[in-house]
Amino acid sequence: LSQNPHFAKSALARHTPWDFMDFLSAHDLTWHEKTLGQLFCDQKSGAIIQALITEFEARGGALQLGAPVTDISHADGVFSVTTETGTVRADNLVIATGGLSIPKIGATRFAYDLATRFGHEMVETRPALVPLTFSGDMKDAFAALSGVSCQVRAQAGSVAFSEGMLFTHRGLSGPAILQASSYWREGEDLILDFFPETEPVAAMKSLRDDHPKQTIAAGLANHLPKRLVEHLEDQLNAPSLNARLGEASNQHLETLAARLSSWPLKPTGTEGYRTAEVTLGGIDTDGLSSRTMESRMVPGLFFIGECVDVTGWLGGYNFQWAWASADACADALHRAI
Repeated sequence: LSQNPHFAKSALARHTPWDFMDFLSAHDLTWHEKTLGQLFCDQKSGAIIQALITEFEARGGALQLGAPVTDISHADGVFSVTTETGTVRADNLVIATGGLSIPKIGATRFAYDLATRFGHEMVETRPALVPLTFSGDMKDAFAALSGVSCQVRAQAGSVAFSEGMLFTHRGLSGPAILQASSYWREGEDLILDFFPETEPVAAMKSLRDDHPKQTIAAGLANHLPKRLVEHLEDQLNAPSLNARLGEASNQHLETLAARLSSWPLKPTGTEGYRTAEVTLGGIDTDGLSSRTMESRMVPGLFFIGECVDVTGWLGGYNFQWAWASADACADALHRAI
């Protein structure tokens, strides 16, 4: 997601997921594949952090912690970065300080404020890959279902995702909701389909054929969590779920199937940056070179990773953008040397 979706192509084409897999292998780290082709490291995140630090130090890098930056200036082609422990001067400055997501681990507006100060435009930021919240009766209903999960197709605007959904005390979460949240906007509906992999009318009629003596509610419990089914009749404004399947007319089942496959909900908001996995928007890519990530306004200034207006889907895409944009920047600096 970006105002210029083509911007990321150059970096991503030159540093692929397999390049990062090679990096892991070089440090004896292993991985496995889950659904949707997503790769997960078998070791904890600290192992990857240590591998990065090892590579960094092997090339002469010096990591300085606990030294907040108090000022950055640029004059005569040299950057001066003033910290609480002293000033560092360099010909090139790379900003990799991320976005606004999860402030409790240190996320700030540092990159955005610096970019604006040096003449860059900003694309409006907002939380992405974030749980959606509700208010009033809907919030109470979802809170009663907290912990219940199921497979759905969640649609926001013209984009839909078929994955898991989780009810929470505040609203909805889970992969399908997190994905849809990046496309949802305040005031718009979120559409849920509880038959993401099947044709809903056919599924309801199949239940009638297979379980004619069961109530509709009992039949649906073969497909959805029982606690969810118990709350659906009131929430969906649907025909009674107490009728036996064998006695339900086609119209009864078709109406119910329509409700279950197209349930419009209107979230009141999101959980915000507190739990958002990534920040949508950021530094406008028009001011950066897509090949090097260098500022078009200030030579020697680079912006990489999440602070740039490039946001990926759930499942490692944002990490891959971080690696790829960093590699593009590093390659440009290496060539300059």
